[in-house]
Amino acid sequence: MGKKQNKALPLVAGAVIQLCIGIIYIWSIFQPSVMEYYSWSAADASVTFSIMLATFVLGIVLGGRINDKKGPRPVVFLGGILFCAGIFLSSLVPQDMPQLIWLFYGGIAGFGVGAAYTSTISCAQKWFMDKKGFATGVIVCTFGASTVVFTPVANTLLKSVGVSQTFLTLSLIFLAVILIFGWFVKNPSKEYMDRFETRLPDLSAQKQYTPGEVLKTKYYYFIFLSMLLLTPAYFIINPLLKSLGELRSLTEAAALAGVMATGMASAAGRLLAPWLSDRLGRRNVLFLLYGITLVSILLLTFAQSYFFIVLIALVSFAFGGSAGVYPAVTADYFGIKNNGVNYGLVMIAFAVSGLLFPAIAKVVTPGGIPTAWTFLVPAIAAVAGILITVALKKDKAKKESIS
Repeated sequence: MGKKQNKALPLVAGAVIQLCIGIIYIWSIFQPSVMEYYSWSAADASVTFSIMLATFVLGIVLGGRINDKKGPRPVVFLGGILFCAGIFLSSLVPQDMPQLIWLFYGGIAGFGVGAAYTSTISCAQKWFMDKKGFATGVIVCTFGASTVVFTPVANTLLKSVGVSQTFLTLSLIFLAVILIFGWFVKNPSKEYMDRFETRLPDLSAQKQYTPGEVLKTKYYYFIFLSMLLLTPAYFIINPLLKSLGELRSLTEAAALAGVMATGMASAAGRLLAPWLSDRLGRRNVLFLLYGITLVSILLLTFAQSYFFIVLIALVSFAFGGSAGVYPAVTADYFGIKNNGVNYGLVMIAFAVSGLLFPAIAKVVTPGGIPTAWTFLVPAIAAVAGILITVALKKDKAKKESIS
């Protein structure tokens, strides 16, 4: 099967790269300083994150296509360089042209992150074909942990050197790390893959779907809807964490602790949920994540003080868990050969949810004051998602032979 160090190195390298590119998700940390520096409104500044969500998924789809044809290393380098270039260019934006942040941070950097994200996941799954959940979990866990690791770093830099120097410093550091570790992100040899198929004969019998074939299956739409409906609770509640916390008797220090708790919980979900899915089955773990989400969102309608933080953390755990399980679900149903782009097609659901439900949150939470619908909307989505997930009959798609 090849030396153990050869197996671990691509996984570790991919995890380090994910830790770097995951900083794209802490826009909420950058946004207040960006707004002050550019005299920008909150509404305009928040558009950056919406653009980033869309280009992130576009990067997954297009980067996944290149990955499936050329391998992960060139995609990691391309995506990493675009990510760093977007952050670097953001450091050069003049104060009278803040909209360029949309193009550089939201567009270029977001696209680069998506490309590097999918290629490192696809590579790890090929090295650990018998433990796809474990490999995926390690990779996406570090992506989520970036929030915990770099939030205090970014805060310190923003206060000491300002917006432009913060972007410049981070872009140069990340470029060096990605260029070094990206070299080790490569697919296993054909001999390695053949030996795996000898040990696990079901792998050689699994149909390797092309993206066009994926879109013709009913399972794609079940998986798409399942992901779409698992994430609304996070997208609706998380932006309201500060205002809800104030209404639920949280001190400012406790609210900050809540933000850190959500980051740690999300990272834990990304690691533990896919690991459990290797043992309990993907669908069973999805039911578990849905159950956690539904119970937590219902209890959040009246939870106070530190119980409120616990429930927010549970919602974040389930959200993070979804990021870890769905890449493995996609590989289980559609094969590993084209999983880079196939998972990108599934991730469109993530972008739709990330754009749709925060908009709904503004409607059902006027002025930041929650109404019953603030909690009912994600609860209804969770119930619908459970019913959709029932339709995911494990192994039905996996056992189709190659035609």
